[in-house]
Amino acid sequence: MHADDRSKRLAVFASFSGQGGVERMLVHLIQGFCAQGYQVDLLLVRTQSAHLNDLPEGVRCIPLGPRHTWLASFALARWLRRERPSVLLAVKDRAGRAAVIARALAATDTRLVLRLGTNLSAALSGSNPLKRWLRLLPIRRLYPAIEQIVAVSEGVAEDTARIARLPRSQIRVIRNPVITPRLAELAAAPCPHPWLAEDASIPVIIGAGRLQRQKDFPTLLRAFSRVQQQRACRLLIIGDGRAHDSLAALAETLGLRLGADGDLELPGFQTNLYTWLARANLFVLSSAWEGSPNVLTEALALGIPAVATDCPSGPRELLDDGRYGPLVPVGDSEAMASAILQTLDDPLPASRLKQAVADYKQAASARAYLDAMGVQAPA
Repeated sequence: MHADDRSKRLAVFASFSGQGGVERMLVHLIQGFCAQGYQVDLLLVRTQSAHLNDLPEGVRCIPLGPRHTWLASFALARWLRRERPSVLLAVKDRAGRAAVIARALAATDTRLVLRLGTNLSAALSGSNPLKRWLRLLPIRRLYPAIEQIVAVSEGVAEDTARIARLPRSQIRVIRNPVITPRLAELAAAPCPHPWLAEDASIPVIIGAGRLQRQKDFPTLLRAFSRVQQQRACRLLIIGDGRAHDSLAALAETLGLRLGADGDLELPGFQTNLYTWLARANLFVLSSAWEGSPNVLTEALALGIPAVATDCPSGPRELLDDGRYGPLVPVGDSEAMASAILQTLDDPLPASRLKQAVADYKQAASARAYLDAMGVQAPA
């Protein structure tokens, strides 16, 4: 790669393994880079995600071959040695560690930047001591070689500095590129669900995310069951995952009726989540841990009232210590039900909620990442 080309190209290393918020935010970020005049090489470990369809034209998707991030280190090293990019942005912990090894193997001067979106301590809290040690050891050995770490929230930054034993100055907080120019357009598209029709008289609550342990949707179901004892409402939990059947079973145990004629639906992953969120009466985040919850940010950006668990790390920052919506203890269905009822009865104005997320615009986030990567927009 010629020097002139290096100054106009960015390399991004990631794994696209689903329809989650990380993949969606990375596509938003790449869109922002392209809007600033850059060309992007996206080096991929896995390529199973509908979000890849939203990449701008001209982005070079380069599958590295191996489906495991560690094994991809060798293919990445060969690419780095051949192309010699000035900077590589690695997305997620495993990609960051693999990038350090790949750069050492390639013996290049590529600057490494790592984006972290998860509170690692919380994610490892249920692990046995050996598994935790095996995860922390390479972090502590390899992270010091990374020139810049980007955290999506102050909580993630503080947690990373502590467990990686790094100076806090090595970690920069940059808000996720959640609010794109297309957000309002996508939100205005027709919504396919009858519960969200304009003339609907029964309030609809939405939860969204992968159906897995981190999102703790069982607590949301138990809270919703309590709410239903006091007022009519409906619940949509949007997303795919292994917990689908267990959630359906819990709903039956709680006496909730599944289906369009009932109280609860699990409609799976939705390509345009915004058109659902924009018509909800309330969004609830029930997570056990987060980095910076994108769907909570999106709900606020659309003016939708929210209730969230006070989990590490992002909700308290987003909701400004409860100023923009109630925070409840993780796993406490009784407190969540009370907050849901309170918010349904007395929601904050949409204009005030939108103020909470003014720092999460795509262009501002992309510019901050370019600064962290040590590059400037090409002339």
